[in-house]
Amino acid sequence: MFGSLKALPADPILGLLAKYRTDENPQKIDLGVGVYKDESGHTAILDCVKAAEQHRFKTEDTKVYIGPTGSPLFNDEMSKLIFGDHKVLSENRARTVSTPGGTGALRVAAEFISSCKTGATIWVSNPTWANHTGLFQASGLNVKTYPYYDYENKDLDFDGMLTALKQVGKDDAVLLHACCHNPSGMDLNREQWQQVVEVAKERGFTPLIDMAYQGFGDGLDEDAYGLRLMADNVKQMLVASSCSKNFGLYRERIGACTIIGESAASTDIANSVLLSVVRCIYSMPPAHGAAIVETILSSDELRQQWYGELKEMRDRINGNRQLLVDKLVEQGITRDFSFITRQKGMFSFLGITPEQVQRLQDEFSIYMVDSSRVSIAGIANKNVDYLAQSIAKVL
Repeated sequence: MFGSLKALPADPILGLLAKYRTDENPQKIDLGVGVYKDESGHTAILDCVKAAEQHRFKTEDTKVYIGPTGSPLFNDEMSKLIFGDHKVLSENRARTVSTPGGTGALRVAAEFISSCKTGATIWVSNPTWANHTGLFQASGLNVKTYPYYDYENKDLDFDGMLTALKQVGKDDAVLLHACCHNPSGMDLNREQWQQVVEVAKERGFTPLIDMAYQGFGDGLDEDAYGLRLMADNVKQMLVASSCSKNFGLYRERIGACTIIGESAASTDIANSVLLSVVRCIYSMPPAHGAAIVETILSSDELRQQWYGELKEMRDRINGNRQLLVDKLVEQGITRDFSFITRQKGMFSFLGITPEQVQRLQDEFSIYMVDSSRVSIAGIANKNVDYLAQSIAKVL
C-alpha cells in the first residue's frame, strides 16, 4: 500500500526553522516562525498561566473524558471573550465547543460546512494563512480566493475585495480574518467592515471568521469589532478562535469553534451536527489548556494580570514596527517602509524579492519565507541594527 506514495515537500516555515537551528552564525535572526518572542528571543510562559497551572495541579482530581463539547466553563468564558455582552449570547443563539487549537476549530467549521452542503465553496483572502487552503480542501470544500493585499502599493485592495464578495453565492462561505491578518498584517478599518457586513447581508453567504490573534492588534474588544458587527447583522455565522497567541499556550493546543444560528432552536440543531463532526474527528478535546484559560478568565485577579501581560506583548510588537522603520531610515534607505507601522499583529510583508530574501539567508543568516513575510516579534533591540544593515545591502 505504501509503495505508491511520493514524498511531499516540508512546510516552508518548519524547514526554515530547521535551517535556523543548525546555523552557527551568532548574529542569526529568525523572522519566520509565528510565535511571540520577548527581547531575549524567548517565548516565556505567562505568569498568569503559571498561577493557573498551579491551581489546576492542586485541584484536579480526575482524568476522565470531558465530553465532545469540552469544558462548559471554558466555552462560556470564551464566548464572553469573543462577543462581550453581544445579543447573540443574551438571545441564546451561540454555541461554543472546545477544539485542539485554532486549526482544530477551523477543521471542525470546515467539516460542518461540508455537512451542510457537499462540495460547498469557501472564499479565502489572497493571501491568507498557508494552511487554510489545504485544510479546507481536505474537508471536501472548493476553495476560491478574493483579492485582499495590494503588493505593489503595500496596502489593502479593498475595492477588489468588495467587488469579488459581491459575486459570492448565498450557499457559499467566506473566510474573514477578525484582526491581525496573517500574513499581511493589513486589517479592515471600521468603515470597511461595515461595507463587508452590508455585502454579507445582501448576498446571504455564511461568514467564517478566524480570530487567532485577539488582543494583539489594538485590544481585546477593539480586535473583535468586525466580528461583533457581523454578528449584529447576519442570521448565521461561524467563528474559529485560538488561545495559542494571546495566552501563549502554543503547545497546549486549545481553541474554540462557535456557531451562531437564527434562533436558539435552530442553533441547537446546528450544534448537534457540529458535535457529530467533533465525535468523528477527535472525539474529545484536550482539557489542560482549557482549564488554564477558564481559570484565568473566571478569576478577577488572574484576568487583570493577563490583561497586563497581553498589553505588554501587544505594545512590544507595535514598538518593533516603528523601531524597524526608524532603523531602515537611519541606513539611508529611500524606499518607503512606513506601511509596516500601519499594520497590525505579528506579521508584515517587507516587499522585497525572493532573490533578496535568499541573499538575507545565505549571506546574513536572516530567515524569512520567500514572500518576505516577517514575524515582527523576532525583532529586538540587539538585532535590529544588523537587520536594517542587511536589508540595506540586499536592496
